[in-house]
Amino acid sequence: MPRTPVVTIPAASGLPARSVALDILRAVLARAMPLDAALEKSADLAVLAPRDRAFARNLVATALRRLGQIDAALAACLAKPLPKNADKVRDVLRLGATQLLFLKTPAHAAVATSIALVPGRFGRLKGLANAVLRRLAREGGAMIAGQDAARLNTPEWLWARWSAAFGEDTCRCIAEAHLVEPPLDLSVRAEPEFWARRLGARVLPTGTVRVAKSASVAQLDGYAEGAWWVQDAAAALPARLLGDVKGLAVFDLCAAPGGKTAQLANKGANVVAVDYSEARAARLQENLARLKLAAECVVADVLSWAPGRSADVVLLDAPCAATGTIRRHPDIPRVKKPADIAALAAAQVNLLRAAAALVRPGGVLVYCVCSLEPEEGPGQVARFLGPGVPFVREPVDAAEICGQSQFVTAEGDLRTLPCHWPDVGGMDGFFAARLRRTGT
Repeated sequence: MPRTPVVTIPAASGLPARSVALDILRAVLARAMPLDAALEKSADLAVLAPRDRAFARNLVATALRRLGQIDAALAACLAKPLPKNADKVRDVLRLGATQLLFLKTPAHAAVATSIALVPGRFGRLKGLANAVLRRLAREGGAMIAGQDAARLNTPEWLWARWSAAFGEDTCRCIAEAHLVEPPLDLSVRAEPEFWARRLGARVLPTGTVRVAKSASVAQLDGYAEGAWWVQDAAAALPARLLGDVKGLAVFDLCAAPGGKTAQLANKGANVVAVDYSEARAARLQENLARLKLAAECVVADVLSWAPGRSADVVLLDAPCAATGTIRRHPDIPRVKKPADIAALAAAQVNLLRAAAALVRPGGVLVYCVCSLEPEEGPGQVARFLGPGVPFVREPVDAAEICGQSQFVTAEGDLRTLPCHWPDVGGMDGFFAARLRRTGT
């Protein structure tokens, strides 16, 4: 590769935001830290100006969302792989490529700031990095145009799973949906049409208000007065399966951040919201206070919680691999492994049994996960409904979810996919089953 002069750049020219982005990307890729946690823990991110903070977030999220394409393009520009100990240099190149290929950052700024981030001990690689990024600036558009984006950005193990579960065509549609940043969905306390007009949004068939473009959530009309809360359209569906809950005793298990708790309280249920984390429970309480909704919040492990009474309705939104939310959390394919799914499925067995023990005879249990993985959804329910279990599946009727029959499986469960509603921006992948306890 011919030598190319290295361009330098003053530290003030957007470098701090890119340096923060590099640290966050390293936390995700090198230490398997969830992106949300890495963002929250970054003190340097918090002190950036709002515009730089938004740029750093978008830079990291885009790099993760398009990582397969980026790595393929970089590999095409390297005569041989980078040294094994040069992971940080690789991540610098990834961020530079993200800017050039997907964020349309001017080449001078993307290249110069990237070179400035190459660690001093790898000074010998600055020339190589400069040449690679300049080649991407020239040829990257053609490289990207010829790639299979859906396949490259989906780890092979997830592609194999989704192909087996949903078929090759649907798998590809799911993977393509993950490439697009999702819109902002809101559940409103009342008058969705009014709030849609006020926010320049639209009302989806299930009543969710979808905002295509927005500023900071806290700056939107209605936030301060508690008119709505952020909740993906798919996540708002499981609570619908509980029917009219006014006056009923409802246990919402693994409840934080509280979207479903808010739905149930807004419908007049007497809700006990249970979560194992004090911090998450505190955030749930803050959200309810803003919404002016009431629920009893309990910090407890569902497996050992003993309320001394049963409930008319129990909703268990179990911890899961969250592969249905990759649109919103593009780090998931990079931090999750197949072994994680097996471990989570094993934990869900015990959570489901504990939840079932809290349902009164004749009462309803709704089990849900934001996962696309069969063993966390339909497989978990099939395992639970074994011989002698005092529960039966109560199939979902499309009328209960505003006529959206494509969300109802052959078994009568709820299943949404990221590729549903492609014309209005998709939705998260969710699974929910409604189970009724037998007896009187």
